[in-house]
Amino acid sequence: MMLSNRDKQGRINCKRRTVLRVISLAGIVGIGSGTALANSYEHNSRTPPPVSKSSETFPDVLELPDGFQPEGIVTGRGDTFFVGSLASGDIYRGDLRTGDGKVLVEGIDDRVAIGLSHDRRSDYLFVAGGETGEAFVYDAETGDTVEEYELTDPGSFVNDVVVTPTAAYFTDSFRPFLYRLPLGPAGRLPNQNAVEEISLGGEFDFVSGFNTNGIDAPPSTKYLIIVNSTTGLLYRVDPESGRATEIDLGGETVRNGDGILLDGKTLYVVRNRDNLIAVVELEPGATQGEVVREITDPEFDVPTTIAEFGSNLYAVNARFGTDNPESAEYDVIRVSK
Repeated sequence: MMLSNRDKQGRINCKRRTVLRVISLAGIVGIGSGTALANSYEHNSRTPPPVSKSSETFPDVLELPDGFQPEGIVTGRGDTFFVGSLASGDIYRGDLRTGDGKVLVEGIDDRVAIGLSHDRRSDYLFVAGGETGEAFVYDAETGDTVEEYELTDPGSFVNDVVVTPTAAYFTDSFRPFLYRLPLGPAGRLPNQNAVEEISLGGEFDFVSGFNTNGIDAPPSTKYLIIVNSTTGLLYRVDPESGRATEIDLGGETVRNGDGILLDGKTLYVVRNRDNLIAVVELEPGATQGEVVREITDPEFDVPTTIAEFGSNLYAVNARFGTDNPESAEYDVIRVSK
C-alpha cells in the first residue's frame, strides 16, 4: 500500500475511467483484509437475512465517495462490507446487495485506515493504522471507537490485520515483526500491556523498501500466511515463534503482492500494479503451492485488497497515481472466484 497523501504527495459509464498513469514510486504496495473468521459465526439479528449470493441484484461496481482514497476492505455480518480510507481514516459501510452505503466512521485526529478485519463475535472492526504505529478497534454497528492500541513507534507502517479465534495479528511493512493482540472469550479485548511483538525469523528475507504486507490465516490458526511485496515471496509463519517458512511456488513469485485472502487451500493474492489477482493452490501444510491462474478485469485500476462473499471477490480500486486523488472517483469491483 501507499503512504498517505499527507506524507507524499465502471462499468458505471465511460466518463468514470481515466488512463492509468505509470506509478514511479517502486515502494507503492498495498494491504490486505484478513478474513479468517469470515464464515465462522451466525448472522446477527441486527442485520438483514442474506439473499442468494449468486443473485443478479448484486452490482458489479460499488461506488465509494469521491476523494475517498480507499485501501482495505472486509465483509461483515449479512451483506455488509467496509472500506477504509488511507487519507482520512474514514470507514465506509455499504451493502453488497444494493450498493448503497455511507461513511460510518468520520476521520478522527490523525488516524488513517489501512488493513481491516472483522470479528463477527463482537461485531468489531480491527484497523491497521499505518504510519501512526497504532491499531484501532471500532464498533461495526455504531462506528464508535472501542479501543486504541500502540503497536510500535510512529513512522513505521502497520499495514494489515487478521482476526483469528484467539488473537488479532498485524503486519509491519518497515520492520520484520508481527504484532499480536490476544483476544479473550467472545473476542473480548485486552489492555494495552497485552500487546506482543513477534520477530519474524527462519527463512524470512527482510529487504529494503516495503516488506510484509497482506496477512491471513486458516480457522485453526495453526499458521499465518504473509506476503512480501518487494520480493514477491509468500511465507507460512508460526503464530507463536514468528518462524517463517517460504512457500515454494516452483520458482514463481507474486511481486507487488498486496492484500491476500485464504479460502480453504486456495490463496488469492492481489498484485496491485499488475492489475490482477493471482490464484495459488496450496498443498496440505501450506509449504508448497502453485500459481494456477490469474483473475483480471478491465475495470481494475490498481486494486489493493479483496474481500469475499459467496462465489465472488470484491477488489478495491486504490487508483494510485491518478490525478487529483482528493476529488477522484473510487469504487469496488466484483469478480467471480
